Amino acid sequence: MTLYVDGRRFHEARAVIPRGVAYVPVSGTVKTREFAFLALPQFTLLAFSSAIEPLRIANQLTQQPLYGWSLFSMDGAPVESSAGVRIEVDHGLMPLRRETTVIVCSGTDAQAADRSVLSWLRAHVRQGGGIGAICTGAYTLARAGLLGEDCPAVHWENRPAFRELFDVEPLQQLYVIGKKHFSCAGGEAGVDMMLALIAEDHGKKLADAVAEMCLHGRHREADVVQKAIYPKAMLTRHPGVAKVIAAMKENISAPLTQEELAAIFGRTPRHLERIFKTVMQETPKGYYLGLRLQEARNLLSETTLSILEIAIATGFNSRSSFSKAYKNRFKVSPSSLR
Repeated sequence: MTLYVDGRRFHEARAVIPRGVAYVPVSGTVKTREFAFLALPQFTLLAFSSAIEPLRIANQLTQQPLYGWSLFSMDGAPVESSAGVRIEVDHGLMPLRRETTVIVCSGTDAQAADRSVLSWLRAHVRQGGGIGAICTGAYTLARAGLLGEDCPAVHWENRPAFRELFDVEPLQQLYVIGKKHFSCAGGEAGVDMMLALIAEDHGKKLADAVAEMCLHGRHREADVVQKAIYPKAMLTRHPGVAKVIAAMKENISAPLTQEELAAIFGRTPRHLERIFKTVMQETPKGYYLGLRLQEARNLLSETTLSILEIAIATGFNSRSSFSKAYKNRFKVSPSSLR
């Protein structure tokens, strides 16, 4: 539905309330909370559906219009997801009511938003509107200058590129609900984030019931880490190796020497190499190089940094040494990938 206030267009979200067997009563007067889902080209379906379905289920369980939502695109045309599935939307970039919360849904093309989107988001925030992001939607908030002091949650695969592009260390956790915005790393983390919002709005009992309807075993808290630095079994059986791997991952741009790694391990470089190769089936030097080249691969795919800048960011002294190591690892040169 479209509203007109002083000649300006606004939107009113629709609340879908399907019938169901399970029922959870809510007390008090219900005021519908509105969401505007902005689907950008190549958005991920899993992250999108994991964020919108809990809202639908909350309405179904209570038989109340707790949540309403509308779908937006940059031009009002259908949007194709990263899986090739196209969805219809309700609106293009029209003005929103202040009460509406925009959720930017992005995916494999983290830079998909154009200037009109950035301006639209800034205008909405200026009038007091809320914002959020799922998957790589945090890139759009960062490009619009809307992160403030809150760090976003970004998928572990996208963290190196985000760090280099915006000089911000994104969170490793599943989701975050900050003062200015909320965000999740994508995938099923959208369910956890929306359950947290539902719990804030209507209590834990309803959030738990929504989780059960989603067959979501348990509501994971925001500070759950997306991807462990090393397997729990390794931490128990080989804590020294686990410490060395953690140190490698924290020192990509300025690689540690074998002597420094051995000092972290607590034994000689030769002893470290023997134990590390037994546990990881690879030498410390080879494993470390693989970590650096994987980060370089992410930066090549997701940023416009030059090959030299990427080489420096991943601890190489020159473009030529980086290109040679990259081609040996991935059988293709960095420039041809670009």
